[in-house]
Amino acid sequence: MIIAGLQKTTLIDYPGKIACVVFLAGCNFRCPWCYSSELVLPLKIVKQPRISEKEFFDFLKSRQGLLEGVVVCGGEPTINKELAQFIEKIKILGYFVKLDTNGSNPEILEDLISKNLIDYVAMDIKASPKNPAYQSLMTEGITIDKIKESVGFLKNGKLDFEFRTTVVPTIHTKEDFLEIAKWIGGKNVKYYLQNFRAEKTIDPEFEKVKPFKKDFLDEIVKEISPYFKLCQLR
Repeated sequence: MIIAGLQKTTLIDYPGKIACVVFLAGCNFRCPWCYSSELVLPLKIVKQPRISEKEFFDFLKSRQGLLEGVVVCGGEPTINKELAQFIEKIKILGYFVKLDTNGSNPEILEDLISKNLIDYVAMDIKASPKNPAYQSLMTEGITIDKIKESVGFLKNGKLDFEFRTTVVPTIHTKEDFLEIAKWIGGKNVKYYLQNFRAEKTIDPEFEKVKPFKKDFLDEIVKEISPYFKLCQLR
């Protein structure tokens, strides 16, 4: 497991809690619009400064009573076999844990939840299942069925969670979001849209793509809000 970054304080990444964010390197998706290539591409990961586990846990011990939660994100955290043990050490120190995931490893997700190791999940929804772009992002061995399994598990479970989508011109249309709403919607579901940022993307061509205007995103939110407990633009 490679700890490739630490944001020492955040008031926005863990809803309702003062937290830190730990970034684990490595990902099983290749989203061309991703702006965290240093956490995704192997050739960049090897050049990325690393934080030792001892340094990380020493930091958490020094912040006990000041921070409430830890956000574990990536890359994709669930590709790490040591993830459960890593989170268990965080929980022992008394922190709430939020997991950011693409939902590609439902077995790992279920295991973490069954062991009471995570308190909140934020799962990325890349597109509608009918959008061919979704499957094109996944590395070998991952299928849309795995994503659907994670969606169903979260919707039918008791853990607090949210879904979120980065809205990308050339990838998404308004129709995409109607399909997404029908798929993931529910009375217990929170869904957030966040606008694409054209900066240091994995595929440099996406740096030329202009983000959608806010009015367009507001239209989408208004149209699909009836499908959700909460639907907002971030």
